[in-house]
Amino acid sequence: MSKLVTVSKFSDPDAAYLALVQARRNLTETQAAEFDSKLVLILANHIGDLDVLQEAIALAKQAAPAPR
Repeated sequence: MSKLVTVSKFSDPDAAYLALVQARRNLTETQAAEFDSKLVLILANHIGDLDVLQEAIALAKQAAPAPR
């Protein structure tokens, strides 16, 4: 049974997306990758459920583009 919520729970999804875009604005590729890694770890700790984290990892791998 899936525990991962994949629908938006934001009252304003566009504002949430914009916040993510703005947080990465003017960062180099390296800085953006470091930011993304830190954000993922912070949010993973907030989730605090290994089953949900593993489900999210599997979903992200499915959606990830093939390596070049």
